[in-house]
Amino acid sequence: MAELERALRGEPDLLQRLAEINRRRDAGVHTLGEIWRRHRLSCPSREQMGSFLLGALHGDAEDYIRFHLETIGCRYCLANIADLERRQKEESTTTTARRSRYFQSSAGYLRQ
Repeated sequence: MAELERALRGEPDLLQRLAEINRRRDAGVHTLGEIWRRHRLSCPSREQMGSFLLGALHGDAEDYIRFHLETIGCRYCLANIADLERRQKEESTTTTARRSRYFQSSAGYLRQ
């Protein structure tokens, strides 16, 4: 994005073309690609990506999500995966701490 902004500042022709594209979009002239990207028609759901992280998907579904993330490099889905991974790590840390507290609090009862 920084490279794009730098190029726009340095070349007035590019800035003018971008303004024209934005005017067309605002006027209701849409391309198929723009509609596809805006509505994320090819993006898997957050639930599907969670299943992917857990290893619950197999075959074509798993292959497609891997392709979408690694080859296409969809920023929206990469951000979703990063968030899901972060939450997964937080939950595993919390679960470990909770189990430890339960064990410590019930250790006296186990000796009897």
